[in-house]
Amino acid sequence: MAKGDANETRGQIPTNLRLLLLVEELAKAGGPMSPADLSLALDLPKPTVHRLLATAEDEGFIQRDVDGRSFGPGHRLRRLSANTLSSQRMRTERLAIMKKLAEQIGETCNLAAPGRYGMVYLDRVETHWPLRIQLPVGTQVPFHCTASGKLYLSSLRNDRLHRWMSTVTLEKKTEFTISDPKDLLAELAETRARGYSTDDQEFMEDMAAVAVGIDDNTGRLLTTLSIHAPIQRKGLNDLKSHLPALKLACEQLAQLI
Repeated sequence: MAKGDANETRGQIPTNLRLLLLVEELAKAGGPMSPADLSLALDLPKPTVHRLLATAEDEGFIQRDVDGRSFGPGHRLRRLSANTLSSQRMRTERLAIMKKLAEQIGETCNLAAPGRYGMVYLDRVETHWPLRIQLPVGTQVPFHCTASGKLYLSSLRNDRLHRWMSTVTLEKKTEFTISDPKDLLAELAETRARGYSTDDQEFMEDMAAVAVGIDDNTGRLLTTLSIHAPIQRKGLNDLKSHLPALKLACEQLAQLI
C-alpha cells in the first residue's frame, strides 16, 4: 500500500467519538500513556492525538504524569467515575449488600476507590453502636497506613510502586504507622500474597480494619471493601474472622460491576 493510501485509512473514528475513546483508553490502561502509545492504540495521527490531549487536559479530564510527557486520568474523570459508580439504581443494590454485611458483622463497612493522593470513600454503612469512627462519604485517607490504601498499593506493578514510594513521605499518623519504606514494601508483599490487607491502629489509635479488593473484568483493582471497628469492641483478629463474609460481599458487588 502506498504511503498516501495508508494515511487515508487512519483516523476513521468519527470526530465526535475521538475524545471519548481517548479518555476511555487512558482510564483502562492502568498507568500513564504517552501520545505515541495513544496514537498507536487508537490508530489516530499524532497531531490529532496531541490536539485531543490538549483539550482534555485543559478541561481537567486528564493530567500529565510526573515525567511531563505521559498522561493519566484527571480530577474530572475521577469524579465522573465516582458519580457513575454511585448512580442511583446501582447504589441501591450496592448499599443493600453493604447493609447486610454491616448487620452480620455488627460494624461499619466502607467502599473506597483510589484517588490522586489517597483512597476516597464512595459509600459506607454505619454500625448501630454509639461508639464509632466518623469518616463520611467523600473522605480521603492515606494510602500507606489504611487497609484500603495498602491493598491498592499492593496491586500496583513494582515499577509504579517504587516510583510512588520515591516521591512520598510516609507520615506517621500513630506510633504504629509503618514509616520505613522497606518495612512497607514487606507489608505490601505479604498483603499481595494473602489477598487482603489490615490496619492495626496505623491510621487512628484504637481502630483496626480489614479490606478486600473488588476487581474489574481485566483483573485490576477497582475498589476496596473494608470493615473497621474500635479495638475496645473488636480487635484485628476479631475482624479477620469475618473475612469469609467480607469476601462474599465483594463477589456480590463485583457482579454489579
